[in-house]
Amino acid sequence: MAMEFCIKQNNKNRKLNHQLCRHQCRPLPILVLVLVLTFSSWFFVFSPRSYGHNSFTNTSLMSTIPNTQTHPHYNSSSSSSKSGPYHDWQLFAADFEEMMRDFKIYVYPHVYNNTTSEEAFAGIFLPHPNPLNPKIGNYLSEHMFKLSLLGSSLITTIPQQAHFFFLPFSINSMRNDRRIRSEAAIAEFVAQYTRKISSQFPFWNASTGADHFYVCCHSVGRDAASKHSDLHNNAVQVTCSSSYFQKLYVSHKDVSLPQVWPRPLHVPLNPPHARDRLVYFSGRIQNSYVRQELIALWGNDTSMDVFDKSPYPYEEGFRRSKYCLHVKGYEVNTARVSDAIHYGCIPVILSNYYDLPFSNVLDWTKFSVIINTGEIPFLKKRLLSITRQKYLTMYHNLCQVRRHFVWHEMPRGYDSFYMTAYQLWLRTSVNRLSY
Repeated sequence: MAMEFCIKQNNKNRKLNHQLCRHQCRPLPILVLVLVLTFSSWFFVFSPRSYGHNSFTNTSLMSTIPNTQTHPHYNSSSSSSKSGPYHDWQLFAADFEEMMRDFKIYVYPHVYNNTTSEEAFAGIFLPHPNPLNPKIGNYLSEHMFKLSLLGSSLITTIPQQAHFFFLPFSINSMRNDRRIRSEAAIAEFVAQYTRKISSQFPFWNASTGADHFYVCCHSVGRDAASKHSDLHNNAVQVTCSSSYFQKLYVSHKDVSLPQVWPRPLHVPLNPPHARDRLVYFSGRIQNSYVRQELIALWGNDTSMDVFDKSPYPYEEGFRRSKYCLHVKGYEVNTARVSDAIHYGCIPVILSNYYDLPFSNVLDWTKFSVIINTGEIPFLKKRLLSITRQKYLTMYHNLCQVRRHFVWHEMPRGYDSFYMTAYQLWLRTSVNRLSY
């Protein structure tokens, strides 16, 4: 039993690339030799098992690793590695299986029905009635997370079983409520709500919020926790505004949420040979010196479509280009990364200190190009130095990760919801509190 325990714990310690590991296992010296001698045998014993949860098809988790035929027009004799765009697919999939089996989240009851004192603000807690409305824009991920959570198997109505507690307020709903739409008013409302649940329920006080989380997306939510120190310091912020220097964002405690716009789910991709443009970018430059420098240097280059206002439809730029630029505006984050992935265009991330979504699972260097903003003068040279074979491999890997940047009302497989939930799972404590 001791050896099995240590083996399991050693596997867990590899997760997150040593980020926020839940356990530390230090095998007894006498077991080290045994582990070395028996490595080959226990590797097979502990190989990942098939999983039959109702959120998946009947195929096993191991068989769902994307194959090399993701796109019918792609044909390459080599692949980047057995893990494709992942750091370690088998390790991730095995741990994901454990999450699906064990992870539980309790949602405070205001998301279902509201007490008399809160009926006036019911819309702030209830799921959005039409989250796929294109007008939702940058806030789609915030609404879809809540809707997906409520339809998932991770929900528990028994708080004593929960690993995490969800604060179900919606920042986007607040910003559209004239009574509390300012950032200061939103922060005050969030602080009052947090104080209320801490007085009505025992769960917040037991951990001072360390096993609680809330979700927000885009700029308005960055100050939501500013008037409640425990909410800021202890609770997990699941947010799209995920720069290491973003106000109130604490890297490795908080979770980077993919910012996804409402897009058609099933879009046929242009194959590599049909992409005749090297680079595409279109975006306002008034609030970004980085974009201003980009336009000044490359706006007149005939091989690069770099605009402050695109002369043709936004989606067409993504479909016809090999590389699509993500460039910091007022915020470090935009939906262009997800848009590029959605349309099969290799993302070129021109932003410093960006906490990329799912970076402990996905190896972004295998399907994107990451460039420091100080290297903008060398942008074209950098992209032209990428060989055709490397580009095809990156394109193939990009096709594999598309499913991680899609939301479903009923979550499935490895979509945005379950990938985000996995980030929370990695932040759970070994010893749950007693209430």
